[in-house]
Amino acid sequence: MSHPTSLHRPDSDQDLAELLASCVSDPARVSTALPRRISAAHDASPYLFTPRAVVRAASAGEVGALMAGARAAGIPLTLRSGGTSLAGQAGGDGIQVDVRAHWRTAEILDDGHRIRLGPGLTVRQANARLTRYGRRIGPDPASESACTIGGLVANNSSGMNCGTQDNAYRTIESLRFVLPSGSVVDTADADADQALRAREPALHAGLLRLREQVRGSAASRATLERLFAMKNTMGYGLNSFLDHSTPADILAHLMIGSEGTLGFVAEAVFRTVPLLPHTATGLLVLPGLAEATDSLPALVAAGARTVELLDAASLRVAQRSAEPVEALRGLTVTGHAALLVEFAEDSAEELEHTVAAALPALRRLPTLTPAALTRDPGERGRLWRLRKGLYTAVAGARRPGTTALLEDVAVPMERLTTTSEGLIDLFARHGYDDAVIFGHARDGNLHFMLTQDFDSGGELDRYASFTDDMVDLVLEAGGTLKAEHGTGRAMAPFVRRQYGDELYGVMRELKRLCDPGQVLSPGVLLDDDPRAHLGHLKSVPEVDPAVDACVECGYCEPVCPTADATTTPRQRIALLREIALAEAEGDTDRQRALEDDYAYAAVASCAVDSLCVTACPVHIDTGEVMKRLRADQHGKVAQGVADRVARHWQGAVTGVRTMLDAAHALPLPVTRAATRAVRGLGAGELVPSWTQDMPRSGPARPAPRHPAEAEAVFFAACVGSLFAPEEGAGRTAGSANAFLRLCARAGVPVAVPDELGGLCCGTPWQSKGYTKGHRTMAVRTLDALWDATGHGRLPVVCDASSCTHGLERLAEVLPEAERSRYAALRFVDSVVFTAERLLPALPAVRPLGALALHPTCSTTHLGAEGALRTVAAALSGDVVVPDSWGCCAFAGDRGLLHPEVTAAATARQAAEVNERSYDAYASCNRTCEIGMTRATGRPYRHILELLDEATSPGGEGAEAH
Repeated sequence: MSHPTSLHRPDSDQDLAELLASCVSDPARVSTALPRRISAAHDASPYLFTPRAVVRAASAGEVGALMAGARAAGIPLTLRSGGTSLAGQAGGDGIQVDVRAHWRTAEILDDGHRIRLGPGLTVRQANARLTRYGRRIGPDPASESACTIGGLVANNSSGMNCGTQDNAYRTIESLRFVLPSGSVVDTADADADQALRAREPALHAGLLRLREQVRGSAASRATLERLFAMKNTMGYGLNSFLDHSTPADILAHLMIGSEGTLGFVAEAVFRTVPLLPHTATGLLVLPGLAEATDSLPALVAAGARTVELLDAASLRVAQRSAEPVEALRGLTVTGHAALLVEFAEDSAEELEHTVAAALPALRRLPTLTPAALTRDPGERGRLWRLRKGLYTAVAGARRPGTTALLEDVAVPMERLTTTSEGLIDLFARHGYDDAVIFGHARDGNLHFMLTQDFDSGGELDRYASFTDDMVDLVLEAGGTLKAEHGTGRAMAPFVRRQYGDELYGVMRELKRLCDPGQVLSPGVLLDDDPRAHLGHLKSVPEVDPAVDACVECGYCEPVCPTADATTTPRQRIALLREIALAEAEGDTDRQRALEDDYAYAAVASCAVDSLCVTACPVHIDTGEVMKRLRADQHGKVAQGVADRVARHWQGAVTGVRTMLDAAHALPLPVTRAATRAVRGLGAGELVPSWTQDMPRSGPARPAPRHPAEAEAVFFAACVGSLFAPEEGAGRTAGSANAFLRLCARAGVPVAVPDELGGLCCGTPWQSKGYTKGHRTMAVRTLDALWDATGHGRLPVVCDASSCTHGLERLAEVLPEAERSRYAALRFVDSVVFTAERLLPALPAVRPLGALALHPTCSTTHLGAEGALRTVAAALSGDVVVPDSWGCCAFAGDRGLLHPEVTAAATARQAAEVNERSYDAYASCNRTCEIGMTRATGRPYRHILELLDEATSPGGEGAEAH
């Protein structure tokens, strides 16, 4: 790894790749391939810049070398972590440096009172590590599931509760950052300021000069004190010159909110705040905006931690929700407004005291119905889904081809009403009929959302005119054009107007001192072009009704198991749009290059676990779309073969079991060569590469049984028959026999259907896109279970979580008329059945020691994680679900066909698991157990096998009978 100092500008992709490869330890982390560059270009903003190269940096030294190389070659460089960017700060047309994949580090300090974080971890992931200490980081953005620490620091994020007192600027204790020169500064070091002066004398002297200039100007001081009394992320945080004295401390706080234009923050140490677990929430509906904003002083004085404003348009949107709240039922919304109010304390007693003290003030407010607060988690969840669902409702319902724009401003509290009313007037004047206003009223912080088409000159002019009027409105109110989301490109042309010439000059000089080559994200945060915010706007073509609502926010990416291996749901959708644009433009070379790459990077490698839909704010299931694309690849012959397999499934399972055992009997090199040859003939999506740890065949599925008083019908998953459990392959091993023994031990009779050997949940056909075979198996299985359950009288229990989920959805493949026949069927995962029915009746459990637990993506979809933890807690008093838990991406056979995807998906979790030793390792799905065993080298087993052994009379599972 070197620091280039004098290079000509690389003219070709190869030249650029060679330059960047010299800056990193692994050239494989450098890509100039068109699909990778295009997929990395998209973020939640309306802007699109395609980088020339994408690099996954792995250390501060590498970032420094890349900055030096970019400067020497005269190529701009953009730092990128999450890319939830709403204002365009995460895009650039030079080198994009991904600082997420290798930067998901966290270190708890001082019993949770401080935490050291890398830029790639999300806020939610950071807080998950702090929860056990009763702490959290101060900033609480609504995008916590996707917002990375790098993005949070770069934008000085705040949120619903933190105000200006607990934002990143106020709660960061120290930073380790890399300057464009390559110098690394760590303000935790006692000699940080002396080191900065020694390494960067011109920068050190310049910061002192700017400090005196700002402090010596009464006008500048007054402007900064006024603007930073509010939430304010417009321009650089020049309040640092007033709040701090040494250049090192000043520079560290200038880095916060600098959007990657001054340097790279490699590590941040936060002072944490208490987690207040006891809460009471209420929705106060008032006659209008004035009444709502006039109520704010009383609510703040009463101790409200959160006060969220919803305008009339927001309330009308909320009324269309699938679960409207009681306060809005029957209300004819005209000019109404509402306040979502929440009180929070450390204990139930403190909350009771706070609420009792606040009630008199609440009752004096001019609400349409008596003010009421609820502590019920379900009701509170509905209220918060109402508030957070505004984005979903408006963005998801927008006209296809348009962009969802979410902006935010802040004004002094006394100007909140007139500003809100002024925005509503602007919406009407400029024809934004679907716009809504909501926001953090307690802080004078308003968010407004509108939808915009940028594909015509008239639409662009409308947006430009609206923006100019909005800027006038907010600045005349003494407000700031950006409160939380960062300046980016959207507001960069207006920074001078908000701050004035003198302070704008300070910002320009600051940028010059830190980044004399103007390499880092030019055009972000500062731009003298008055129309810069109207350029490089992206087109959003219609490609598929299932994904057209995507806003490219990236909420899906932290839960996507292929994010570090191939592509993410956001990128899969963005690439579909780019393919459509290339086709529309007649660019066949570009279209072909993207489509050829898409077949593996998007379609084949997708785990189709559909965790993306659980995170997506507009409820897009990209996994389902990939299944459909797989189906489109199959011709009639392939569909016919898959259908015949469905009709003769018992024989197919027997054949696979026989082949597995035969393959184990052969020398390993022979089996490897044979499978490699078959894959080379085009069977790469059907036949796995043979590995030494490939399981043997499992025990046969249980024989039919029909006890007179059966409480359930047991559907033993065929995956347990295909693959032997981790320990033992005898005929009584595995989760199915363990479940039957547990039922017998608890005195709970269960039936096993006669046709079980030829039945399946349908997942193998569904996930591979074999629609005909899926329908065939659905009919066969549902008919058999309909009879076996007495037409739905008994529940069906399955011992593999993914198969339970598959059974739940099995009828969806059928026409509505056929589907309704099976509506009474109920499917229950064996872990849920065990937690609710068997555990109370089982004999005493011999406790295990420490237990590492791997929930599956299916337990998330089933809502069964609580039951899994219940069973685990019965086994051990030391149950650990790793903080880095995620889908293992084994996905039935994906882990066998594409082991590189599973390896990437499990790497962080495996490293965390192996930081300590456990007495047992458990999950609830056989293929997930295989994936985690491969990743960790530890024997993962079905949790019911462990429970069976812990409750058996002799200490081991006895044969089921």
